[in-house]
Amino acid sequence: MKVGLLADTHMPGSIRELWPQVYDAFEGVDHILHAGDLHTLEVVDELGKLAPTRVSRGNGDAGIIDTRIEDTWIMEWEGVRLAMIHHFPTPGKKPEATIEAKIERLFDRARPDVIVYGHTHDEAIHVHRDVLLINPGSPTLPQNQSTRMGTIGMLDIAEGEVTASLFQITEGGLNEHPGFAPVVRPRVD
Repeated sequence: MKVGLLADTHMPGSIRELWPQVYDAFEGVDHILHAGDLHTLEVVDELGKLAPTRVSRGNGDAGIIDTRIEDTWIMEWEGVRLAMIHHFPTPGKKPEATIEAKIERLFDRARPDVIVYGHTHDEAIHVHRDVLLINPGSPTLPQNQSTRMGTIGMLDIAEGEVTASLFQITEGGLNEHPGFAPVVRPRVD
């Protein structure tokens, strides 16, 4: 199973239409997860033409009502429990105890294997204890700076194993992110 990841599109404030390279990258994925701050349903409607799309409500999505938007999602695919939320503490910027407390508060009985989050516009992949954390960054406002080509992510899920990857959007398509090698979270029995 292949899952496309993005967050913080901030449309139409950042750009009117998402870069075509994003749609090309998500062609053939099984699901698309948008970790919030979309600002308009148009981007979800377009992504939904490629694959079922779910959105975690961001701080910029107040008032947008749609069945594809929830504050927090918990899904289970191929033996992997995956959660998505917009705002989550970033490893390296927050102490490990803060991250663990947030996981326990949000997911006390259903600890996820993977958490997809957004908000910071900073792409990142980390492993916190037994949880793989991935922020795909922003395809339109990377590092919360000017409008330009940013980043997206992908999850490859097979038989309980997850590989998380980040990609830089370029004029020619996508390049593997130079700062983040793909991370594998092996099956945990």
